[in-house]
Amino acid sequence: MDKRVVVTAGTGGIGLETAIGLAALGHAVTVVGRNAERGARAVERIDAVATGPKSRFVAADLASLDAVRALAAHLTGPWHVLVNNVGAMFTERQRTVDGIEASFAVNHLSPYLLTELLLDQLRAGGPSRIVNVTSGSVVTAKRSFDAVEPPGGYYAFHWYGRAKLANLAYTLDLAERLRDTGIAVFAADPGGAATDMTDGTMRSPKIVSPGLRLLWPLVRRRFDRATSVSPAVAARPSLLAAADASLNGQTGLVIGPQARPIAPFRPATDPHMTQAVLRLSRELAPLAPPGKVMA
Repeated sequence: MDKRVVVTAGTGGIGLETAIGLAALGHAVTVVGRNAERGARAVERIDAVATGPKSRFVAADLASLDAVRALAAHLTGPWHVLVNNVGAMFTERQRTVDGIEASFAVNHLSPYLLTELLLDQLRAGGPSRIVNVTSGSVVTAKRSFDAVEPPGGYYAFHWYGRAKLANLAYTLDLAERLRDTGIAVFAADPGGAATDMTDGTMRSPKIVSPGLRLLWPLVRRRFDRATSVSPAVAARPSLLAAADASLNGQTGLVIGPQARPIAPFRPATDPHMTQAVLRLSRELAPLAPPGKVMA
């Protein structure tokens, strides 16, 4: 039976390359994105290499929690693989339509909510896999999750890393929660790539804290090296996590940039921090909108 796969932010960059790779393996791929024109181009590229069913595009703005809920309702299962590839870095502080700081909303709350809403569909497709795309930027994050915004100034790279750290902690906790249920959970670290997200954003010293700005020439060179990899290469960890038979029977692994398991960033395994992340996530992104009860 063809495996049914969802890839968010799958119309470009690492997400598109992940979708292409999964379609080449014969899977039925659904890509999610904001722009219908980009979606149509993505479907053409995916179908050009597909060895199984044709792909499809579903439009959704994953910065909106209501849009995430609507997407989950639209994605009737069963599903065999969910790849939460969505990610964004914002040079200036922004808020979503829900009034939530945008980096935390897009990089953590969106994949968190979509995953929770699709768990029944993934159980129905078991054995199934969830793949959350993480980032090496987690090492720069403030580890405070009492509120959606950490204390201090807004520095895009650090706030992006904090959102990814929240999602990594959630991912590792989810793996334990779903152990022996038929749903495996992995984090995939692409290691950085030349994508729309990194084009331009990583060139401004405003994205890092004042201390690092003093070392900006060195930091900039490191960023340039980190984003020199092609999206196709950067997609390899996601592809391994999503489809490789070597991971059958395993869960809770972080797949590193070399497409092999690596040790998780230790703070992401801190139970106190994880509980703070979960409390904040449930408060900000309830499964049903306020005033409604899940059936």
